[in-house]
Amino acid sequence: MITLTTDFGLKDPYVAEMKGVIYSIKPAARIVDVSHQIDKYNVRMAAFILGSAAPYFAKGTVHVVVVDPGVGTNRRAIVVQTKQAFFVGPDNGVLMLAAKVQGVSHIYGLIDPKYMLQEVSSTFHGRDIFAPVAAHLDKGVKPKEFGVEITDPVTPKFANVERKNGSISGEVLHVDGFGNVITNIGKAEVAEAKTVKVNLHHISLQLPCSETYWNAKSQEPLALVGSHGFLELALNQGSFSEKYRVNAGDRIEAVIS
Repeated sequence: MITLTTDFGLKDPYVAEMKGVIYSIKPAARIVDVSHQIDKYNVRMAAFILGSAAPYFAKGTVHVVVVDPGVGTNRRAIVVQTKQAFFVGPDNGVLMLAAKVQGVSHIYGLIDPKYMLQEVSSTFHGRDIFAPVAAHLDKGVKPKEFGVEITDPVTPKFANVERKNGSISGEVLHVDGFGNVITNIGKAEVAEAKTVKVNLHHISLQLPCSETYWNAKSQEPLALVGSHGFLELALNQGSFSEKYRVNAGDRIEAVIS
């Protein structure tokens, strides 16, 4: 199975071109669209969406991500092999949040032209490099056949948290359609917590830790571990993001008690 995550939208032919390349190499391929509505150039959003969806696909799935503002520059094209899946895309950090969770085994640069289209555009590596590589992986080609192994992939700041003097510093990964603020602080950091004091760029809140949104009164804020395993800040039946003016990329400090 091959999944596609892009910031292309559906107005243009770009997604169809990638699928056409995949089917021309492996007609029996199964393709799942994770999302093509990633905000333009938003690597953080793509990393979160991919990281949320990838664990629920079968072993051996090939995940292709094309959110690539550096296309055509000297940024590398890579395939990341984990214990569960393969991740294909640009080396700009978009793959590593999901890949690290699954346990990275090997990372290879994509340099062998025989696994690419004959003509490679400087502006559409999704079609000319990533799609054919994904199809060949799906056919059983080993990742090491695509190029040399690398050990220094780009790892974005939003994949890491810092611990200092009893506090945890991280950032907002994503704001979902309900206005819930999803941080990059994992559930292990808040296990057994009763309350969380959160310091954002302009406010400080002491929030109860709950198991469900319903544990707070309507329009009251709370903290909880959401379905993707990260600390969330929410407003029961309301938008935490709108009320407190919090956006993806904002820094956050949490003190657990």
